[in-house]
Amino acid sequence: MTVEASRMVDREGLIELDEGSDVRDSPRYNADIAPTKAHERTWSKWNVAALWVGMSICVPTYTLGGVLTAYFGLSVGEALFAILLANVVVLIPLTLNAFPGTKFGIPFPVVLRSSFGILGSNVPCLVRALVGCGWFGVQTMFGGLAIHLLLATIFPPWQALGGLGEVVGFFVFGAMNLYVVIRGAESIKWLETLAAPLLLAVAIGLMLWAWPHMSMTELLAQPPSRPEGAPVYGYFFAGLTAMVGFWATLSLNIPDFSRFAKSQKDQIVGQVLGLPMTMFFFAALGVVMTAASESLVGQTVADPVSLIGMIDNPFWVALAMLMIIIATISTNTAANIVSPTNDFQNVAPKLVDQTRGVLITGAVGVLLMGYDLLQKAGVISSGVSLEQMYSNWLLGYSSLLGPIAGIMAVDYFLIKRQQLDVPSLYQDGCAYPAVNWPGFVAFGIPVGLTVISLLTGTMYWFYDYGWFTGSALGAVIYYVASQLMSPVNVSATAAAIETDRMP
Repeated sequence: MTVEASRMVDREGLIELDEGSDVRDSPRYNADIAPTKAHERTWSKWNVAALWVGMSICVPTYTLGGVLTAYFGLSVGEALFAILLANVVVLIPLTLNAFPGTKFGIPFPVVLRSSFGILGSNVPCLVRALVGCGWFGVQTMFGGLAIHLLLATIFPPWQALGGLGEVVGFFVFGAMNLYVVIRGAESIKWLETLAAPLLLAVAIGLMLWAWPHMSMTELLAQPPSRPEGAPVYGYFFAGLTAMVGFWATLSLNIPDFSRFAKSQKDQIVGQVLGLPMTMFFFAALGVVMTAASESLVGQTVADPVSLIGMIDNPFWVALAMLMIIIATISTNTAANIVSPTNDFQNVAPKLVDQTRGVLITGAVGVLLMGYDLLQKAGVISSGVSLEQMYSNWLLGYSSLLGPIAGIMAVDYFLIKRQQLDVPSLYQDGCAYPAVNWPGFVAFGIPVGLTVISLLTGTMYWFYDYGWFTGSALGAVIYYVASQLMSPVNVSATAAAIETDRMP
Protein backbone atom coordinates (compact mmCIF):
# COMPACT_ATOMS: atom_id res chain seq x y z
CA MET A 1 0.00 0.00 0.00
CA THR A 2 1.33 3.44 -0.93
CA VAL A 3 1.49 5.99 1.86
CA GLU A 4 0.38 9.44 0.76
CA ALA A 5 3.22 11.79 1.78
CA SER A 6 2.70 15.21 3.32
CA ARG A 7 4.31 18.31 1.89
CA MET A 8 4.69 21.97 2.79
CA VAL A 9 3.30 24.58 0.43
CA ASP A 10 4.39 28.23 0.41
CA ARG A 11 1.37 30.43 -0.18
CA GLU A 12 2.67 33.99 -0.39
CA GLY A 13 4.98 33.69 2.60
CA LEU A 14 2.65 31.57 4.77
CA ILE A 15 3.67 27.92 4.93
CA GLU A 16 0.74 25.54 4.64
CA LEU A 17 0.85 21.81 5.33
CA ASP A 18 -0.79 19.64 2.69
CA GLU A 19 -1.41 16.58 4.88
CA GLY A 20 -0.97 13.11 3.51
CA SER A 21 -2.05 9.90 5.21
CA ASP A 22 1.36 9.67 6.89
CA VAL A 23 0.41 12.69 9.05
CA ARG A 24 -3.37 12.24 9.24
CA ASP A 25 -3.01 8.68 10.56
CA SER A 26 -0.32 9.58 13.09
CA PRO A 27 -1.26 9.38 16.80
CA ARG A 28 0.20 12.91 17.22
CA TYR A 29 -2.34 14.53 14.88
CA ASN A 30 -5.92 15.66 14.95
CA ALA A 31 -7.79 18.22 12.91
CA ASP A 32 -8.04 20.76 15.76
CA ILE A 33 -4.29 21.10 16.34
CA ALA A 34 -3.42 20.70 12.65
CA PRO A 35 -1.77 23.68 10.92
CA THR A 36 -4.24 26.29 9.75
CA LYS A 37 -4.71 26.63 6.02
CA ALA A 38 -3.88 29.93 4.32
CA HIS A 39 -7.58 30.73 3.81
CA GLU A 40 -8.19 30.27 7.55
CA ARG A 41 -5.70 32.99 8.47
CA THR A 42 -8.17 35.87 8.55
CA TRP A 43 -7.11 37.91 11.59
CA SER A 44 -5.98 41.43 10.66
CA LYS A 45 -3.97 43.73 12.95
CA TRP A 46 -7.29 45.15 14.20
CA ASN A 47 -8.54 41.69 15.16
CA VAL A 48 -5.28 41.00 17.02
CA ALA A 49 -5.49 44.40 18.74
CA ALA A 50 -9.13 43.71 19.68
CA LEU A 51 -8.05 40.37 21.14
CA TRP A 52 -5.66 42.15 23.51
CA VAL A 53 -8.14 44.87 24.42
CA GLY A 54 -10.71 42.20 25.24
CA MET A 55 -8.23 40.22 27.32
CA SER A 56 -6.71 43.23 29.13
CA ILE A 57 -9.97 44.78 30.35
CA CYS A 58 -10.84 42.48 33.22
CA VAL A 59 -11.15 42.51 37.02
CA PRO A 60 -7.61 41.24 37.76
CA THR A 61 -6.12 44.06 35.62
CA TYR A 62 -8.23 46.54 37.59
CA THR A 63 -6.68 45.32 40.85
CA LEU A 64 -3.02 45.37 39.72
CA GLY A 65 -2.34 48.89 41.00
CA GLY A 66 -3.63 47.88 44.44
CA VAL A 67 -1.49 44.74 44.41
CA LEU A 68 1.68 46.73 43.68
CA THR A 69 1.00 49.42 46.27
CA ALA A 70 -0.20 47.08 49.04
CA TYR A 71 2.14 44.11 48.65
CA PHE A 72 5.17 45.38 46.71
CA GLY A 73 5.69 48.67 48.56
CA LEU A 74 5.37 50.94 45.53
CA SER A 75 3.79 54.36 45.34
CA VAL A 76 0.87 54.87 42.94
CA GLY A 77 3.09 56.53 40.32
CA GLU A 78 5.73 53.80 40.61
CA ALA A 79 3.05 51.11 40.35
CA LEU A 80 1.53 52.55 37.16
CA PHE A 81 4.95 52.95 35.57
CA ALA A 82 5.81 49.34 36.46
CA ILE A 83 2.60 48.15 34.79
CA LEU A 84 3.32 50.12 31.59
CA LEU A 85 6.97 49.05 31.43
CA ALA A 86 6.11 45.40 32.11
CA ASN A 87 3.72 45.28 29.20
CA VAL A 88 6.28 46.86 26.88
CA VAL A 89 8.82 44.25 28.04
CA VAL A 90 6.42 41.33 27.59
CA LEU A 91 5.82 42.38 23.99
CA ILE A 92 9.27 41.00 23.16
CA PRO A 93 8.58 37.31 23.89
CA LEU A 94 5.00 37.73 22.69
CA THR A 95 6.00 38.88 19.21
CA LEU A 96 8.99 36.52 18.93
CA ASN A 97 7.10 33.39 19.99
CA ALA A 98 4.19 34.34 17.71
CA PHE A 99 6.39 34.02 14.61
CA PRO A 100 6.24 30.22 14.11
CA GLY A 101 2.49 30.24 14.67
CA THR A 102 1.99 32.82 11.92
CA LYS A 103 4.47 31.34 9.46
CA PHE A 104 3.48 27.68 9.76
CA GLY A 105 -0.05 27.92 11.21
CA ILE A 106 0.80 25.65 14.15
CA PRO A 107 -0.47 26.02 17.75
CA PHE A 108 1.63 26.31 20.91
CA PRO A 109 1.89 22.58 21.78
CA VAL A 110 3.14 21.73 18.30
CA VAL A 111 5.72 24.56 18.43
CA LEU A 112 6.97 23.08 21.72
CA ARG A 113 7.56 19.71 20.05
CA SER A 114 10.58 21.28 18.34
CA SER A 115 12.31 22.34 21.59
CA PHE A 116 11.13 19.66 24.06
CA GLY A 117 10.48 16.68 21.78
CA ILE A 118 7.33 15.07 20.39
CA LEU A 119 6.41 13.47 23.74
CA GLY A 120 8.48 15.73 25.99
CA SER A 121 6.37 18.73 24.92
CA ASN A 122 3.62 17.44 27.18
CA VAL A 123 5.53 18.50 30.31
CA PRO A 124 5.65 22.28 29.62
CA CYS A 125 2.21 22.02 27.99
CA LEU A 126 0.63 20.63 31.15
CA VAL A 127 2.43 23.24 33.30
CA ARG A 128 0.91 25.95 31.11
CA ALA A 129 -2.46 24.19 31.11
CA LEU A 130 -2.71 24.08 34.93
CA VAL A 131 -1.91 27.80 35.20
CA GLY A 132 -4.59 28.52 32.59
CA CYS A 133 -7.14 26.37 34.42
CA GLY A 134 -6.36 28.23 37.64
CA TRP A 135 -6.92 31.60 35.97
CA PHE A 136 -10.11 30.23 34.39
CA GLY A 137 -11.39 29.52 37.89
CA VAL A 138 -10.44 32.98 39.21
CA GLN A 139 -12.03 34.82 36.28
CA THR A 140 -15.13 32.62 36.46
CA MET A 141 -15.44 33.54 40.12
CA PHE A 142 -15.61 37.23 39.17
CA GLY A 143 -18.04 36.51 36.33
CA GLY A 144 -20.21 34.42 38.62
CA LEU A 145 -20.37 37.27 41.14
CA ALA A 146 -21.44 39.64 38.35
CA ILE A 147 -24.22 37.24 37.28
CA HIS A 148 -25.35 36.92 40.91
CA LEU A 149 -25.52 40.72 41.32
CA LEU A 150 -27.28 41.10 37.97
CA LEU A 151 -29.95 38.57 38.93
CA ALA A 152 -30.31 40.16 42.37
CA THR A 153 -30.88 43.55 40.72
CA ILE A 154 -33.45 42.25 38.23
CA PHE A 155 -35.08 39.80 40.65
CA PRO A 156 -34.56 41.07 44.26
CA PRO A 157 -35.49 37.75 46.02
CA TRP A 158 -32.37 36.25 44.42
CA GLN A 159 -30.29 38.32 46.85
CA ALA A 160 -31.40 36.04 49.68
CA LEU A 161 -29.34 33.19 48.21
CA GLY A 162 -26.14 34.99 49.19
CA GLY A 163 -23.03 32.90 48.56
CA LEU A 164 -25.07 30.08 47.05
CA GLY A 165 -26.23 32.52 44.37
CA GLU A 166 -22.58 33.24 43.57
CA VAL A 167 -21.92 29.51 43.21
CA VAL A 168 -24.83 29.19 40.77
CA GLY A 169 -23.49 32.22 38.90
CA PHE A 170 -20.05 30.59 38.77
CA PHE A 171 -21.34 27.52 36.94
CA VAL A 172 -23.62 29.51 34.62
CA PHE A 173 -20.79 31.85 33.69
CA GLY A 174 -18.33 28.99 33.23
CA ALA A 175 -20.73 27.20 30.87
CA MET A 176 -21.08 30.38 28.78
CA ASN A 177 -17.30 30.60 28.39
CA LEU A 178 -16.88 26.96 27.44
CA TYR A 179 -19.60 27.25 24.80
CA VAL A 180 -17.80 30.15 23.05
CA VAL A 181 -14.54 28.20 22.75
CA ILE A 182 -16.27 25.01 21.60
CA ARG A 183 -17.67 27.08 18.71
CA GLY A 184 -14.09 27.70 17.49
CA ALA A 185 -11.62 30.46 16.63
CA GLU A 186 -14.04 32.49 14.52
CA SER A 187 -16.41 32.68 17.47
CA ILE A 188 -13.61 34.07 19.65
CA LYS A 189 -12.61 36.52 16.91
CA TRP A 190 -16.20 37.74 16.63
CA LEU A 191 -16.56 38.13 20.40
CA GLU A 192 -13.29 40.04 20.85
CA THR A 193 -13.94 42.35 17.88
CA LEU A 194 -17.41 43.17 19.21
CA ALA A 195 -16.34 43.56 22.83
CA ALA A 196 -13.21 45.70 22.38
CA PRO A 197 -14.77 49.06 21.41
CA LEU A 198 -17.67 48.53 23.80
CA LEU A 199 -15.36 47.83 26.74
CA LEU A 200 -13.11 50.79 25.94
CA ALA A 201 -16.14 53.07 25.85
CA VAL A 202 -17.36 51.78 29.23
CA ALA A 203 -13.88 52.14 30.77
CA ILE A 204 -13.62 55.74 29.58
CA GLY A 205 -17.12 56.41 30.96
CA LEU A 206 -16.16 54.99 34.36
CA MET A 207 -13.01 57.13 34.42
CA LEU A 208 -15.03 60.27 33.68
CA TRP A 209 -17.55 59.29 36.38
CA ALA A 210 -14.92 58.70 39.06
CA TRP A 211 -12.43 61.47 38.24
CA PRO A 212 -14.30 64.38 39.93
CA HIS A 213 -14.54 62.38 43.17
CA MET A 214 -10.80 62.06 43.83
CA SER A 215 -7.65 64.17 43.76
CA MET A 216 -4.90 62.80 41.54
CA THR A 217 -2.41 65.16 43.19
CA GLU A 218 -3.16 63.73 46.62
CA LEU A 219 -3.19 60.19 45.24
CA LEU A 220 0.26 60.52 43.68
CA ALA A 221 1.58 62.22 46.82
CA GLN A 222 0.72 59.26 49.05
CA PRO A 223 3.92 57.71 50.47
CA PRO A 224 4.75 54.12 49.50
CA SER A 225 4.21 51.34 52.05
CA ARG A 226 7.86 50.16 51.97
CA PRO A 227 10.14 51.08 54.92
CA GLU A 228 11.11 54.73 54.94
CA GLY A 229 14.43 55.30 53.20
CA ALA A 230 14.48 51.85 51.59
CA PRO A 231 15.84 51.91 48.00
CA VAL A 232 13.12 51.66 45.44
CA TYR A 233 14.86 49.43 42.87
CA GLY A 234 14.41 46.11 44.72
CA TYR A 235 10.70 46.68 45.28
CA PHE A 236 10.23 48.05 41.77
CA PHE A 237 11.87 45.11 39.97
CA ALA A 238 9.98 42.58 42.11
CA GLY A 239 6.76 44.32 41.13
CA LEU A 240 7.89 44.54 37.52
CA THR A 241 8.53 40.79 37.49
CA ALA A 242 5.05 40.10 38.86
CA MET A 243 3.48 42.34 36.20
CA VAL A 244 5.43 40.63 33.42
CA GLY A 245 4.18 37.39 34.96
CA PHE A 246 0.60 38.54 34.40
CA TRP A 247 0.99 37.77 30.68
CA ALA A 248 3.80 35.21 31.01
CA THR A 249 1.27 32.55 30.05
CA LEU A 250 0.29 34.27 26.78
CA SER A 251 3.94 34.90 25.90
CA LEU A 252 4.15 31.11 25.58
CA ASN A 253 0.91 30.14 23.88
CA ILE A 254 0.57 33.17 21.60
CA PRO A 255 0.97 30.80 18.58
CA ASP A 256 -2.53 29.54 19.45
CA PHE A 257 -3.76 32.90 18.10
CA SER A 258 -1.01 34.05 15.74
CA ARG A 259 -1.68 30.94 13.63
CA PHE A 260 -4.82 32.77 12.45
CA ALA A 261 -3.05 36.08 11.60
CA LYS A 262 -2.82 37.19 7.98
CA SER A 263 0.87 38.08 8.24
CA GLN A 264 3.75 38.70 10.64
CA LYS A 265 3.10 42.44 10.30
CA ASP A 266 -0.50 41.96 11.41
CA GLN A 267 0.44 40.00 14.55
CA ILE A 268 3.23 42.44 15.52
CA VAL A 269 1.31 45.68 14.90
CA GLY A 270 -1.85 44.26 16.46
CA GLN A 271 -0.08 43.33 19.67
CA VAL A 272 1.74 46.67 19.91
CA LEU A 273 -1.55 48.53 19.42
CA GLY A 274 -3.64 46.39 21.72
CA LEU A 275 -1.61 45.51 24.80
CA PRO A 276 0.53 48.13 26.62
CA MET A 277 -1.77 51.16 26.71
CA THR A 278 -4.92 49.12 27.38
CA MET A 279 -3.30 47.46 30.40
CA PHE A 280 -1.97 50.79 31.66
CA PHE A 281 -5.30 52.57 31.24
CA PHE A 282 -7.43 49.92 32.91
CA ALA A 283 -4.99 49.50 35.80
CA ALA A 284 -5.03 53.30 36.21
CA LEU A 285 -8.84 53.16 36.18
CA GLY A 286 -8.69 50.70 39.07
CA VAL A 287 -6.50 53.08 41.08
CA VAL A 288 -8.79 56.04 40.35
CA MET A 289 -12.00 54.12 41.06
CA THR A 290 -10.64 52.77 44.35
CA ALA A 291 -9.58 56.27 45.41
CA ALA A 292 -12.99 57.67 44.47
CA SER A 293 -14.98 54.87 46.12
CA GLU A 294 -14.99 56.60 49.54
CA SER A 295 -16.80 59.56 48.02
CA LEU A 296 -19.02 57.42 45.78
CA VAL A 297 -20.26 54.76 48.22
CA GLY A 298 -18.91 55.81 51.64
CA GLN A 299 -16.10 53.23 51.94
CA THR A 300 -12.92 52.19 50.13
CA VAL A 301 -13.66 49.30 47.76
CA ALA A 302 -10.96 47.77 45.53
CA ASP A 303 -13.19 45.22 43.78
CA PRO A 304 -15.08 46.82 40.84
CA VAL A 305 -17.87 44.25 40.91
CA SER A 306 -18.61 44.96 44.59
CA LEU A 307 -18.21 48.73 44.07
CA ILE A 308 -20.71 48.88 41.23
CA GLY A 309 -23.05 46.59 43.17
CA MET A 310 -23.26 49.27 45.89
CA ILE A 311 -24.64 51.91 43.51
CA ASP A 312 -28.19 52.83 44.46
CA ASN A 313 -29.59 52.65 40.93
CA PRO A 314 -30.84 49.27 39.66
CA PHE A 315 -30.65 50.26 35.99
CA TRP A 316 -26.98 51.28 36.10
CA VAL A 317 -26.06 48.30 38.27
CA ALA A 318 -27.68 45.90 35.79
CA LEU A 319 -26.01 47.60 32.81
CA ALA A 320 -22.62 47.63 34.52
CA MET A 321 -22.89 43.95 35.46
CA LEU A 322 -23.66 43.08 31.84
CA MET A 323 -20.50 44.94 30.80
CA ILE A 324 -18.44 43.12 33.42
CA ILE A 325 -19.84 39.79 32.23
CA ILE A 326 -18.89 40.62 28.62
CA ALA A 327 -15.43 41.83 29.70
CA THR A 328 -14.74 38.72 31.73
CA ILE A 329 -15.97 36.35 29.00
CA SER A 330 -13.75 38.10 26.43
CA THR A 331 -10.74 37.63 28.74
CA ASN A 332 -11.51 34.17 30.01
CA THR A 333 -12.23 32.49 26.68
CA ALA A 334 -9.08 33.69 24.94
CA ALA A 335 -6.58 33.85 27.79
CA ASN A 336 -7.56 30.88 29.94
CA ILE A 337 -9.40 28.25 27.91
CA VAL A 338 -7.84 28.13 24.44
CA SER A 339 -4.35 27.14 25.57
CA PRO A 340 -5.34 24.41 28.09
CA THR A 341 -7.71 23.02 25.46
CA ASN A 342 -4.87 22.66 22.94
CA ASP A 343 -2.46 21.46 25.64
CA PHE A 344 -4.74 18.62 26.75
CA GLN A 345 -5.22 17.62 23.10
CA ASN A 346 -1.45 17.40 22.71
CA VAL A 347 -1.33 14.56 25.26
CA ALA A 348 -3.56 12.24 23.21
CA PRO A 349 -4.77 13.91 19.98
CA LYS A 350 -6.75 10.89 18.79
CA LEU A 351 -8.67 10.68 22.08
CA VAL A 352 -9.04 14.36 22.99
CA ASP A 353 -10.49 16.75 20.41
CA GLN A 354 -11.31 20.42 20.94
CA THR A 355 -14.67 19.80 22.63
CA ARG A 356 -13.22 17.29 25.07
CA GLY A 357 -10.25 19.57 25.73
CA VAL A 358 -12.60 22.42 26.60
CA LEU A 359 -14.59 20.21 28.98
CA ILE A 360 -11.41 18.97 30.70
CA THR A 361 -10.29 22.59 31.13
CA GLY A 362 -13.60 23.47 32.75
CA ALA A 363 -13.51 20.47 35.07
CA VAL A 364 -9.95 21.17 36.25
CA GLY A 365 -10.78 24.84 36.75
CA VAL A 366 -13.74 23.94 38.95
CA LEU A 367 -11.61 21.54 41.00
CA LEU A 368 -8.95 24.20 41.54
CA MET A 369 -11.64 26.62 42.77
CA GLY A 370 -13.26 23.97 45.00
CA TYR A 371 -12.12 25.63 48.25
CA ASP A 372 -13.57 29.00 47.26
CA LEU A 373 -16.84 27.46 46.07
CA LEU A 374 -17.26 25.52 49.32
CA GLN A 375 -16.55 28.71 51.26
CA LYS A 376 -19.16 30.66 49.31
CA ALA A 377 -21.70 27.88 49.80
CA GLY A 378 -21.12 28.10 53.57
CA VAL A 379 -19.57 24.65 53.90
CA ILE A 380 -16.24 26.03 55.19
CA SER A 381 -15.14 29.41 56.53
CA SER A 382 -12.13 31.75 56.36
CA GLY A 383 -10.14 32.64 53.26
CA VAL A 384 -7.05 34.22 51.81
CA SER A 385 -6.72 37.81 50.59
CA LEU A 386 -7.25 37.89 46.83
CA GLU A 387 -4.52 40.51 46.40
CA GLN A 388 -2.09 38.38 48.43
CA MET A 389 -2.95 35.39 46.24
CA TYR A 390 -2.24 37.41 43.10
CA SER A 391 1.13 38.64 44.34
CA ASN A 392 2.33 35.17 45.36
CA TRP A 393 0.90 33.44 42.30
CA LEU A 394 2.21 35.97 39.77
CA LEU A 395 5.74 35.66 41.14
CA GLY A 396 5.53 31.89 41.47
CA TYR A 397 4.34 30.94 38.02
CA SER A 398 6.39 33.63 36.25
CA SER A 399 9.46 31.88 37.71
CA LEU A 400 8.18 28.59 36.30
CA LEU A 401 7.18 29.81 32.84
CA GLY A 402 10.06 32.22 32.15
CA PRO A 403 12.53 29.49 31.09
CA ILE A 404 10.02 28.07 28.59
CA ALA A 405 9.67 31.47 26.88
CA GLY A 406 13.45 31.81 26.52
CA ILE A 407 13.83 28.25 25.24
CA MET A 408 11.11 28.69 22.61
CA ALA A 409 12.64 31.88 21.20
CA VAL A 410 16.20 30.51 21.06
CA ASP A 411 15.06 27.23 19.51
CA TYR A 412 13.14 28.88 16.69
CA PHE A 413 15.42 31.80 15.84
CA LEU A 414 18.92 30.54 16.67
CA ILE A 415 18.84 26.73 16.60
CA LYS A 416 16.26 26.04 13.87
CA ARG A 417 16.78 29.40 12.12
CA GLN A 418 13.05 29.79 11.44
CA GLN A 419 12.88 26.48 9.58
CA LEU A 420 10.62 23.71 10.90
CA ASP A 421 9.88 20.31 9.40
CA VAL A 422 6.15 20.60 9.99
CA PRO A 423 5.12 17.06 8.89
CA SER A 424 7.70 15.61 11.30
CA LEU A 425 6.22 17.65 14.16
CA TYR A 426 3.14 15.41 13.85
CA GLN A 427 4.96 12.07 13.63
CA ASP A 428 7.03 9.82 15.87
CA GLY A 429 10.56 8.84 14.90
CA CYS A 430 11.13 11.42 12.19
CA ALA A 431 13.17 14.65 12.40
CA TYR A 432 12.43 15.33 16.07
CA PRO A 433 13.24 13.10 19.07
CA ALA A 434 10.61 11.86 21.49
CA VAL A 435 12.36 13.85 24.24
CA ASN A 436 14.74 16.72 23.48
CA TRP A 437 17.04 16.72 26.51
CA PRO A 438 18.57 20.20 25.99
CA GLY A 439 15.08 21.61 26.53
CA PHE A 440 14.66 19.79 29.82
CA VAL A 441 18.14 20.73 31.05
CA ALA A 442 17.44 24.39 30.23
CA PHE A 443 14.07 24.21 31.96
CA GLY A 444 15.16 22.18 34.99
CA ILE A 445 18.15 24.26 36.10
CA PRO A 446 16.30 27.63 36.50
CA VAL A 447 13.35 25.90 38.17
CA GLY A 448 15.74 24.04 40.49
CA LEU A 449 17.49 27.27 41.45
CA THR A 450 14.10 28.86 42.17
CA VAL A 451 13.16 25.98 44.49
CA ILE A 452 16.54 26.20 46.25
CA SER A 453 16.14 29.94 46.78
CA LEU A 454 12.70 29.39 48.33
CA LEU A 455 13.77 26.52 50.57
CA THR A 456 17.05 27.98 51.80
CA GLY A 457 16.30 31.69 51.79
CA THR A 458 19.48 32.31 49.80
CA MET A 459 19.57 33.92 46.36
CA TYR A 460 16.02 35.13 47.00
CA TRP A 461 16.53 37.64 44.22
CA PHE A 462 16.41 34.71 41.79
CA TYR A 463 12.80 34.11 42.81
CA ASP A 464 11.85 37.79 43.12
CA TYR A 465 13.02 38.45 39.56
CA GLY A 466 11.98 34.98 38.43
CA TRP A 467 10.69 35.70 34.92
CA PHE A 468 13.80 37.66 33.94
CA THR A 469 16.31 35.32 35.56
CA GLY A 470 14.46 32.21 34.37
CA SER A 471 13.97 33.28 30.75
CA ALA A 472 17.55 34.58 30.37
CA LEU A 473 19.15 31.55 32.02
CA GLY A 474 16.88 29.11 30.19
CA ALA A 475 17.75 30.72 26.85
CA VAL A 476 21.51 30.61 27.43
CA ILE A 477 21.54 27.05 28.79
CA TYR A 478 19.36 25.81 25.93
CA TYR A 479 21.66 27.31 23.31
CA VAL A 480 24.79 25.84 24.89
CA ALA A 481 23.18 22.46 25.61
CA SER A 482 21.87 22.23 22.05
CA GLN A 483 25.40 22.67 20.71
CA LEU A 484 26.96 20.20 23.14
CA MET A 485 24.28 17.50 22.90
CA SER A 486 24.26 17.41 19.07
CA PRO A 487 20.58 17.99 18.24
CA VAL A 488 19.09 16.90 14.94
CA ASN A 489 19.87 19.35 12.16
CA VAL A 490 16.28 20.20 11.40
CA SER A 491 17.22 23.12 9.14
CA ALA A 492 18.71 20.72 6.62
CA THR A 493 15.72 18.40 6.92
CA ALA A 494 13.24 21.24 6.38
CA ALA A 495 15.15 22.53 3.37
CA ALA A 496 14.85 19.10 1.73
CA ILE A 497 11.03 19.10 1.89
CA GLU A 498 9.23 19.76 -1.35
CA THR A 499 7.74 23.26 -1.32
CA ASP A 500 5.33 24.48 -3.97
CA ARG A 501 4.65 28.17 -4.54
CA MET A 502 1.26 29.26 -5.78
CA PRO A 503 1.36 30.86 -9.21
